[in-house]
Amino acid sequence: MRTEELKTTEKPVAVPSKVRDYAQFLKLRLAALVVLSAAFSFVIGSHQVNWNKMLLLILGGFLVTGSSNGFNQIIERNLDKLMHRTHMRPLPQDRMTLIESFILAMIMGITGICILWIFMNPMSGILGLTALLLYTLVYTPLKRVTPFAVFVGAIPGAIPPLLGYVASTSGFGEITFQAWILFAVQFMWQFPHFWAIAWVLDDDYKKAGFRMLPSLGGRDKSSAFQVLVYTLFLLPISLLPVMFHMSGIVSAFIILVCGIFFTYQAYTLYKECTVEAARKLMFGSFIYLPVVQIAVMLGY
Repeated sequence: MRTEELKTTEKPVAVPSKVRDYAQFLKLRLAALVVLSAAFSFVIGSHQVNWNKMLLLILGGFLVTGSSNGFNQIIERNLDKLMHRTHMRPLPQDRMTLIESFILAMIMGITGICILWIFMNPMSGILGLTALLLYTLVYTPLKRVTPFAVFVGAIPGAIPPLLGYVASTSGFGEITFQAWILFAVQFMWQFPHFWAIAWVLDDDYKKAGFRMLPSLGGRDKSSAFQVLVYTLFLLPISLLPVMFHMSGIVSAFIILVCGIFFTYQAYTLYKECTVEAARKLMFGSFIYLPVVQIAVMLGY
């Protein structure tokens, strides 16, 4: 009798790490970048940095941002299945249940807002709540309706530096002129940033019906021109901290060099209208904002 080696078509099931799933659900890297802008602004607004308070600001801001990202994925869970970039997220792959994800996002949101309200000041908590509601209830559903969603999304996206500066104030919390300047810089930066991402991912976004580029023609000269115009407007706005004596001549030089290079990348996109040019602008935007904020924070 001939003996044969038994074979099976069954493959070992890979049990995904809950930590990895939660990191994807909260968009961990994005949340970390967002919280950094709040921390930089907290330092800018502080005469003497209270490091314990800043750590609580980072924790509270991270929880609110993670909650916003989580609710965004809950709302878009069926659309995420349609896009290559997002189809492996925990909810589309059923690695997290709807109840589990809702409870996690809710606990993080409430906890984060409470930390900001109690340990910073009430205005910080209000700003955190405003950002969460605008992002999840207004920006997220508008993405399939109108390119104007980018403008709406830029408001909660620019709240972190505003919140960070307000967290450095006492009492109920004060929204100062300096805080609005930091808000304005991040607000204007988001247009070339978001549109560069939208240009790169336009084919994927179309699968889910997202309308993110400013022109109805999508990747055309009109979209590229608007990217260039907003990038040009960003240059003088990013110099406002220097004009209003929040920072000095060294910061002005750094901001100017970054702005010229960023504008050059936007002009290249306008001239070439290619995905590669948009990708370079996208990565340039990731570098531009923290460098400018650090330059202002150093104050020289």
